[in-house]
Amino acid sequence: MKLATWNVNSLKVRLPQVLDWLQANPVQALCLQELKLADDQFPLEAFSEAGYTAQWAGQKTYNGVAIIAPEECLDVQRNIPDFDDHQQRIIASTLNSPIGDIRIISAYCPNGQSVGSEKYEYKLRWFQALRAWLSAELERYPRLAILGDYNVAPTDEDVHDPAKWAGEVLVSEPERQAFNALLDLGLTDAFREFPQEEKTFTWWDYRRYAFRRNAGLRIDHVLLSEALRPYCVSCRVDKTPRANEQPSDHAPVTATLDFSARA
Repeated sequence: MKLATWNVNSLKVRLPQVLDWLQANPVQALCLQELKLADDQFPLEAFSEAGYTAQWAGQKTYNGVAIIAPEECLDVQRNIPDFDDHQQRIIASTLNSPIGDIRIISAYCPNGQSVGSEKYEYKLRWFQALRAWLSAELERYPRLAILGDYNVAPTDEDVHDPAKWAGEVLVSEPERQAFNALLDLGLTDAFREFPQEEKTFTWWDYRRYAFRRNAGLRIDHVLLSEALRPYCVSCRVDKTPRANEQPSDHAPVTATLDFSARA
């Protein structure tokens, strides 16, 4: 069972790339972020023709999340309950698997703009609300995976130039503490479960030839609950789409679960 996440930075622009990637990389769930289109503009027909169904929470111009899957998504939840927020940043659904239902969450966490700004404070409140909700979700769905753009590089290992970025948004200590608070729920950063090439990142600025210089950050993550972690046999970043013409500034991340590994 392959689970993937990809911030596509406009599904309208990147739809052909997403469809091409899916054809080459069949998955049981692809979590998308930054759709940047309204609900009624979601290209469901295009995904249906490719053999997938979808659930989405759209927003004109900004934000927006989706889960693309070859089977029906059940028990769909949009946004964090009891958190007053007009921004579309969360969608969750349940999929079947050989070991029972798995809860899949696609998350687009706030960027924060700059340390100390109103958007930064909103980001920290949002993470706090996310943690409270996930704590309850894990009780209902012990087999849970939350994938997405977290807009947090958890450690200096995830930053191309830690000294240059020190104290900045995406790497500040309060943001890292908020990310670690999710791990404290019993979630595992799947990427760090396996040996990885040094300086593997998931996001590169469009400016200053950042991708060519590999001046990036690892801010897109797959977090797995304790019930799923033993089945994860790999987690990798696919940098290939970042080299496309008119690419997203993010690369897909895929985690593979093998349910025969622990029969």
